[in-house]
Amino acid sequence: MNAADWIDMAAVPPRPLPATVAAALAYLAEAKAAQPAVLKLLLAHDGAVEYWERGRLRTVPADLAPSPATVLARLLHAHRRRFRSTASSASEATVPTAAEARGAVAANPWLAAYGPADHAWLARAGRFAQPHAATNTLGAADDAQALALFLRDRTGRSPHTLRAYGAELRRLMRWCGMHGLGPLSDLTRQQLLAYRHALQHGEHGAEDASPPLSEATRTRALAVVASLYGYWYDTGYLHANPAAGLSAGSRARAGFAPTRLIPPALLGACDAWLDAPGADAALPALRRRAIWALYRYAGVRLAELAWSAETALPRLEAEAPGRWMLYVCGKGRKARAIPLPVPCVAVLRAYRQARGLPPEPPAHEALPVIHGNKGEALQSAGLYREVKAIFAAVADGLQAREPAQALLLRAASPHWLRHAYARTLVVDHQVPLPAAQALLGHASVQTTAAYAKTDLTQLRAFIDATFADDVP
Repeated sequence: MNAADWIDMAAVPPRPLPATVAAALAYLAEAKAAQPAVLKLLLAHDGAVEYWERGRLRTVPADLAPSPATVLARLLHAHRRRFRSTASSASEATVPTAAEARGAVAANPWLAAYGPADHAWLARAGRFAQPHAATNTLGAADDAQALALFLRDRTGRSPHTLRAYGAELRRLMRWCGMHGLGPLSDLTRQQLLAYRHALQHGEHGAEDASPPLSEATRTRALAVVASLYGYWYDTGYLHANPAAGLSAGSRARAGFAPTRLIPPALLGACDAWLDAPGADAALPALRRRAIWALYRYAGVRLAELAWSAETALPRLEAEAPGRWMLYVCGKGRKARAIPLPVPCVAVLRAYRQARGLPPEPPAHEALPVIHGNKGEALQSAGLYREVKAIFAAVADGLQAREPAQALLLRAASPHWLRHAYARTLVVDHQVPLPAAQALLGHASVQTTAAYAKTDLTQLRAFIDATFADDVP
């Protein structure tokens, strides 16, 4: 018998047994210890043999023992739930799995955007690809199929996660193209370490020179690469993981500290600009106020306010007069409900009336919360422009007397309002962390807790209060 035709399905990833019978038996035996029965037999015979039979260890004279091949065959048959013969499983689930992999390539929008040259580059298998169909539980024949299945399983149906993962995979593929490397399953650990070095220090002198990346961007890039190779290894597409330990993303995330915060005074200046006497009451101005109010008082991510016909979210719902909830679809396609405060409800009610809608949203209303210029929903890019326009207008008014504050506002984005909302909950009002986590839609309470860290504004307040009596 050929021992290499048997696969150890309990190993991660599944692997074939060593080719020789002796090596296969050594692989299966975790330890061997001399037994008294062996010594007794050796006193009367020239040799003794220990072997397995039906789950028991037996010891007999050498001339009565079955051959090693017979012992191995019996053992593998007795443990057929763990060990599978490639000869008997060649016609089993591998064929539909491969068909599924090919279908994933055709259906994947990220891969569909690539041209023929990129498809040809991906449609290969490198040195670490697992050629044995029985051990390749992913059923992928090349990197294109394996990549499509990875994106399907790891990004789910979230277009935002798919876009983020796709950007980092494109970055790695561009680097491979610059250095004449590839396919992805052919990259060695040393080459991936060189890629990490390029992300940290940049590359100079090359035609496509690139600057160093920030720590946060670098951590995200390496986390995606490590996730890809870890998935490929665990599913048996690779027989080795060259990216093991490449990313320190979990440690970096544990040290997350929000730094893009808008001081309360500047937030107040933006509120005052929107609520100034004689403010424009036309529909575009009311829409801008509604957008500001939702980001300001709901702390949602930019994309969470963009309408999705598939989920019919975001959606407003009035539990009682003046008591509104905003339902959104967050990361990981997890829906959450956010109570809206009275100032936000008043702005939204005025905006709805200007749109010709009922002041109070009816139950299960299936309309975009924010309308577009041509009747459709306003999507992420339009929402971003509206908030940036508010920051720019307030910055123009501050430029002459407070240029530093004006510069800060021009650098701000809608996500800064989410940070401000989180800090208001956690620091200013000491909302319990689990409640704040639920409102913000954080996967980890550690991310929410990061807002409780003392910032420079608090430190200055402590120092001023401590030494107030020492002022001459």
